[in-house]
Amino acid sequence: MTTTVIHTTPQSVSPFLRWPAVLLSYIFHPVFIPFYASLFLVYVHPAYFSGFADGNKLRTVLIVLQNAVFYPLFCIVLLKGVGFIDSIYLRTQKDRIIPYIACGIFFFWTFLLFKQQTVYPRIIPAFFLGVFLSSSAALLANIYFKISLHAIALGGWAGLFLVIAKDNNMLMTWPLALVLLVSGIICTARLLLGNHEPKDIYAGFLLGVVMQFVAAYVIF
Repeated sequence: MTTTVIHTTPQSVSPFLRWPAVLLSYIFHPVFIPFYASLFLVYVHPAYFSGFADGNKLRTVLIVLQNAVFYPLFCIVLLKGVGFIDSIYLRTQKDRIIPYIACGIFFFWTFLLFKQQTVYPRIIPAFFLGVFLSSSAALLANIYFKISLHAIALGGWAGLFLVIAKDNNMLMTWPLALVLLVSGIICTARLLLGNHEPKDIYAGFLLGVVMQFVAAYVIF
C-alpha cells in the first residue's frame, strides 16, 4: 500500500478560491454529513417524525451527534495524541486505516441503536447501515487508492434522498437538487485544494450512493 500524499498544484489556486474551498471542506466535513442528513429527516421531512414529541426528536439528533460526530472526532484526536496517525487531516492512506475501523464501529453501533428501538422509522437505521457499509467499503478501497471521504459522505446523503424519493411520496426534487449542488461544489473544492484525483471523487460519490440503496434493500 502506498502512503503517498496526493498533491496537484494547490499553490497555483487563487486565494479567492482557496479559502472558500477550505472553509466549505470543513463545513461539509464527512463526519458532519450524517448529522445534517438526520436533521433533515427529523425536522424537515413532514412524515417520518411527525408523531414524535419535541423531546424525542431532540434525543434522536443527540444520539447521532454523540455516536456519529463526537466519538469519531474524539477518536481521531486521540489517535494523533498517542502517535498512531501523523495528522488529524488523514492525508495519507496509512493514516486512514485505524480511523476507518473505529468510525465503522461507531456507525454500526448507531445503526443497531436505531434498529433495536422499533419506534424509529426504518429510514434511520437504513441510512446508518448505508453509512457503515460505505465506511467498510472505503477501508478496502483505501488499500488501492485514496478514495475521497467527502465524496463518499456526500454520495451517501444524495443516496438517502434518492431512496426517499423512490419509496416516499414527499416531493424530493428540491432537497435532492440542493444536495447535488452542494456535492458538486465540495467535490470541486477538494480537487482545487489538490487533495484528490478525479477518480477518487467519482469512486467515492458512487460508493456512497450505491451503499444507501444496498442498505435500503436490506432494511425495507
